[in-house]
Amino acid sequence: MPRQKFPRFHAGMSSNVVKAASPLASAVTGAMELSVAQWLLVVCLVAFPLLYEWSVSFKYFCKMAFYNGWILTLAILAIPICAVRGRNVENMKVLQFMLLHIKYLYGIKIEVRGWENFNIKEPYVVVSNHQSSLDLLGMMEILPSRCVPIAKRELMYAGTAGLACWLAGVIFINRKKTDDAISVMTEAAETMLKEDVRVWVFPEGTRNHSGSLLPFKRGAFHLAVKAQVPVIPVVMSSYKDFYCKKERKFTTGKCTVRILPGVHTKGLSSDDVPELADRVRGMMLEAFSQMSSERPGKGPGGVH
Repeated sequence: MPRQKFPRFHAGMSSNVVKAASPLASAVTGAMELSVAQWLLVVCLVAFPLLYEWSVSFKYFCKMAFYNGWILTLAILAIPICAVRGRNVENMKVLQFMLLHIKYLYGIKIEVRGWENFNIKEPYVVVSNHQSSLDLLGMMEILPSRCVPIAKRELMYAGTAGLACWLAGVIFINRKKTDDAISVMTEAAETMLKEDVRVWVFPEGTRNHSGSLLPFKRGAFHLAVKAQVPVIPVVMSSYKDFYCKKERKFTTGKCTVRILPGVHTKGLSSDDVPELADRVRGMMLEAFSQMSSERPGKGPGGVH
């Protein structure tokens, strides 16, 4: 019986088949990978709005991330504009203009009372309570002309925001070194009088979420006494109705900013600083308690 012949597959033919299959396998694998990526994108697009609406904590972290990220982005735009003048207190107007719209993004209404107490031609020291980074919104709302904040030195290294602040003339101090802080305050007093500059200070020294006022550090009052200029207290009402870091809450709401009458320091010496600090804190604490006990929207004044 004759032997049946079968076709022979050469090694070359096998290699060609593998080569032909490889692009097909790669295409299938790529399609699968793309499909997985697409599914992940769909899941994220669906999950994000659901989490944002249902999770208070998720909404809080999203809003805070955008708040900080947007400020850093705006600083990038401000830097080249401010750099034209170099380090100059007038650059604060640029930062103020760029930051004023943020309250609208977050649905925060700011009511200001006591505008007339800023009608002082001479330099002065503004002291304000410090609750959170949202204080920036209240500050930019009422920031007097030629006024710069005193900030902790660490802010100077906060990327684009630090550079923008430096260009705007923000005064940086090292709170851990008393000698350095005193030196900066002395220089600030001379600058205030020589260049007609106002200074904004948070005398609590750190953010306070307790719903009251912390004891005041005395640097701002030493500065005012040394320069013999008035102290103007500014009080921002509690944010508890729309913002709470502990509860991870951040919604829309209203904040009242009250500018109190100035406290004169002419004739006072360094020995009078403790009493001056206590007196100003007492005024601010009383105003803070009054405003925080009001229902949102109640009380005189206008919304800006």
